[in-house]
Amino acid sequence: MSLGKISRAIFLAAILSAVSTAALAEPRHAIALHGEPLFGEDFRAFPYVNPDAPKGGRLTLGVLGSFENLNPLIVQGVAAAGVREFSVESLMARSLEEPFTLYGLLAKTIDVASDHKSVTFEIDPRARFSDNTPVTPADVITSFELLKAKGRPNHRTYFEKVTKAEVIDNGKVRFTFEDANDRELPLILGLMPVFAAHATSPEKFEASSMTPLVGSGPYTISRVDAGRSLTYTRNPDYWGRDLPVSRGRFNFDEVKFDYFRDASVMMEAFKSGALDLRLEEDPGRWADAYGIPAVRDGRIIKAEFPIGLPAGMTALVFNTRRPVFADPRVRRALMTLFDFEWTNRTLYNGLFKRTESYFERSELASTGRPADDYEKKILAPYPDAVRPEFLDGTYRFPVTDGSGQNRANQKVAFALLREAGMVMKNGRLVDGKTQQPLSFEILANSNAQEALLLSYARSLEPLGIRARVRVVDSAQYQQRLASYDYDMIQNSWPSSLSPGNEQLFRWSAKTADTKGSFNFAGVKNPAADAMIAAMLAAETQGDFVSSVRALDRVLLSGDYVVPLFFMPRQWVAYWARLGHPEKTPLFGYSVDTWWFEKK
Repeated sequence: MSLGKISRAIFLAAILSAVSTAALAEPRHAIALHGEPLFGEDFRAFPYVNPDAPKGGRLTLGVLGSFENLNPLIVQGVAAAGVREFSVESLMARSLEEPFTLYGLLAKTIDVASDHKSVTFEIDPRARFSDNTPVTPADVITSFELLKAKGRPNHRTYFEKVTKAEVIDNGKVRFTFEDANDRELPLILGLMPVFAAHATSPEKFEASSMTPLVGSGPYTISRVDAGRSLTYTRNPDYWGRDLPVSRGRFNFDEVKFDYFRDASVMMEAFKSGALDLRLEEDPGRWADAYGIPAVRDGRIIKAEFPIGLPAGMTALVFNTRRPVFADPRVRRALMTLFDFEWTNRTLYNGLFKRTESYFERSELASTGRPADDYEKKILAPYPDAVRPEFLDGTYRFPVTDGSGQNRANQKVAFALLREAGMVMKNGRLVDGKTQQPLSFEILANSNAQEALLLSYARSLEPLGIRARVRVVDSAQYQQRLASYDYDMIQNSWPSSLSPGNEQLFRWSAKTADTKGSFNFAGVKNPAADAMIAAMLAAETQGDFVSSVRALDRVLLSGDYVVPLFFMPRQWVAYWARLGHPEKTPLFGYSVDTWWFEKK
């Protein structure tokens, strides 16, 4: 081919590439993180709803604990349940049938620039707040600025990547980014909660209050019994009731949350009919506590719903900020002493499965898979970040015969502790240099946790390790959690098929000392930060999956937690007066698609 023909070919290819890129940079009704949205502009409703579901009735749900704040978007106070789900809407709505796809809600369209350095939302001119004032671009900007400056650390972490937020022509809002490496950021902004600017101020927004935000959602808060109950009433003039993303949802006239201090009292309230539905997370209760007449005669239904999401990580979490857990060998020893087989059989009727990944139950888990070439490439600058057994996928968490005699693992753990400088003295394990005993406190906020935590504490005693279990009330627990005032806690980090910026909020060095973050372990690991950055910048599904697996290997190698277990399906008990769609979405059951059976 001649030089002229080559030049023309290159020019033509550039033109075609520009046309293709420009085609992707047009206003659209939906956006998917990877691939294309499942549903076109003309879809009527999501496939996991009943678009003709009857309206009416009251749904009463139970919550363990208390609340002291009706603004869940700030750190101060224990927030009330349901505000984000029922009262304060976002620019776009998430499809529960796709890994990470958003469809228009307050924003009728989204437009990501071809260079990925900005995103523009066009506000639906029909959108109204509950006080019937229009939702404007100015409300969006105010919400963004307050969340960035005074909101929870997750919003501050995400939104600091935005260099400019501005109103442009025809009811549009544009956000400009500092770089194009975070492909998830336009979707994160799409999920940004929007509230009425005229009904708040920086001072009011930041303060814990029983005055609700003015949102645009299908429900408004109609009754508040501080700390005890909260009632939402469906707005008959809800502006978005006929949108495809809303049709078939929000069917109850009222949704009430009753708060309980004790889990057993809440269970009895459900059995008596005072509560309509409960998601059961205790296998012991699922197996034994529902043998009542209402279940036998069909008035209460026990259902197991499939769920396609990763199980995430439920674990006992080491606060590595504390000297007692500074040495990873000590943490690894304490992890080795957890007897999953005995615990599962004795406490949970053998219904749980062992968690072995931060992205358990999905293709994102690194367990049993050797690292691929892309993983090795992005991990190469951090040669000590992943232990060989995690890199080649051969590592398995310690197992036992379930008899409660954990001697083999005790020997392994003791060897690790001696390697870390621990010695036995008068039946207690102490630091050979400081003579400080190996002891710590496990903080809990529910009596339901005690059986597990006490059994774990007893498993440490043969090696001279003392663990104390302390149960505190919900308010004190949240306060200590926010300030990292604990040695060990039990926590769950849920996961999705599209993990993204929330991983910064959990594992980045920047959030380790930020009050109110979910970095409960105090992770400060450059490799973890780099894997999250690679995940956010991934342009293909293959690179994305590899980046998540690499992050999984880094976190597992860090011995930050004692992995516990997960439920293979969702266990839900509900009174037969409720109805639900036949299809369960990828994300599992969703109560906002249920309805009251008028019969």
